[in-house]
Formats: sequence, C-alpha cells, structure tokens
Amino acid sequence: MDLNFNKNEDHNKLLLSDLHHKFAKVKLGGGEKRIQKLHSEGKMTARERIDYLLDTKAKSIEIGAFVGDGMYETFGGCPSGGVVVKIGYIKGKQCIVVANDATVKAGAWFPITAKKNLRAQEIAMENRIPIIYLVDSAGVFLPLQDEIFPDKEHFGRIFRNNAIMSSMELPKFRPLWEVVLPEVLICPL
Repeated sequence: MDLNFNKNEDHNKLLLSDLHHKFAKVKLGGGEKRIQKLHSEGKMTARERIDYLLDTKAKSIEIGAFVGDGMYETFGGCPSGGVVVKIGYIKGKQCIVVANDATVKAGAWFPITAKKNLRAQEIAMENRIPIIYLVDSAGVFLPLQDEIFPDKEHFGRIFRNNAIMSSMELPKFRPLWEVVLPEVLICPL
C-alpha cells in the first residue's frame, strides 16, 4: 500500500468534487429564479435548447463553462461568459452550437461574451464544422459597451469570421425566437 498515492488520490477526488460542485453552480447561469421565470414563460434555458437540438445518444462537450468566473462581480457576475457553447452531433453531423444565456442579464453581451464567441468561431473554422447560433440576446450590456469594440480584433472580428466561414463553405445557422430586438437583427451571421 502506497500511502502517498492514497493521499494524492484523495486530494484529486476532492478537487474533482469541488469542480463538479462549481460546474453545477455555473449551470444555473443567472440563478434559479431566472430559470423559473424562463420556464414560466414556456422557454428553455440555453443549455436546455442546445441539448434539445443535439442528438440525444451522441457525445457532446461544453466549451468554456468557467469563462467569466469571478468577472463583472459589481454587475452580478457573468457565468459562462453569458453564452453556452457545445460541440455535439445533429443528425449525425458534428456541429458547434452557441446559445446566449437569457438568465444572465437577458442574454446581454459582455466583453468576455464576444471573446467566447470568437473562440467558438475559431474552433468551427479550424475543424471545418458547422456553427449554429441560438440567439436570445438583449444586445450589448450597456454599462460595459465601451469595452466591446467593433474593430477587427474584437466584436467586429465576428463579422469577418463569418465571411471567412462563408468562403470556406461552412454552414452557419441562426434561428430567431419570437421577440427580436434590433441589435439581434444585425447580429453577424
């Protein structure tokens, strides 16, 4: 019996348990009350919409669940960067799905939201897989709008990346929900 091995194993099990606990909290997005509000309106959360869309028996993985952790605390936080990104399969075809989390400031875009969307696009381009945007957003989070730049290295790059994906003939989809704000109509695709 290796006592040092057992200590390390116990330590790693505790870390894994902490990680699972933290992920369960992150999955609540803006909190249980906001989830209940969405459900009372007949809507699904971002993760529920993605899981509904993806093939049920196929594997999937969430990307960047802890993005935004500890950020924007003065504004109530931004779990998962306010957007959920998963790689999974739809009708047997591997795709990346991006969904605004309406429980986090009504799906508003924080600066980190733009960066997470950019990363999702990079993954789609590097792996030549389709990307689906499930848009349910209040637009830019106004108190931080001065940090979301429409230049080539930030929010504006999303438009450029979509043009590149079009030239690569990568499919891009953006279904719209029943209420659409003007900012969402110009959301890049």
